[in-house]
Amino acid sequence: MSTVTESVDVNVPVRTAYNQWTQFEEFPRFMGGVTEIRQLDDKMTHWKTNIDGVKREFDARITEQLPDERVAWTTVEGSKQAGVVTFHRLDETHTRVTCQLDFEPDGVVEQAGDKLGFLDRQVKGDMKRFKEYIEGRGGIETGAWRGEVDRPQP
Repeated sequence: MSTVTESVDVNVPVRTAYNQWTQFEEFPRFMGGVTEIRQLDDKMTHWKTNIDGVKREFDARITEQLPDERVAWTTVEGSKQAGVVTFHRLDETHTRVTCQLDFEPDGVVEQAGDKLGFLDRQVKGDMKRFKEYIEGRGGIETGAWRGEVDRPQP
């Protein structure tokens, strides 16, 4: 399994950054290769991706969500992927957003791409585009979901 961690400082308050991140259906506006996300309920999302001509659909379960702190998820079938995005208040108007993604490359092409740093570059680009997206909106989020999802107990 490969792990990528990337952070970006955004010029918006922590609440604004978190609120925007909870708008999963907006992800195609800043995530490369993501063509559609539908939020099915408070804990389930359905993703459609097209990365270098490889199309995939999968469901991901939100495993933890704490307002202004973190959102964690894992895929429920197919390619194994899990991640967490955390939000760190730097001051009243600045937030550090950190994404950690764990990914199991599927097949020879994905394994080669992983060794060449494709996932690292993808996550870095997505985080940079998130910064441009939220700051380009004048720091106004497109919506918010402030509910909580408790971490599963072992």
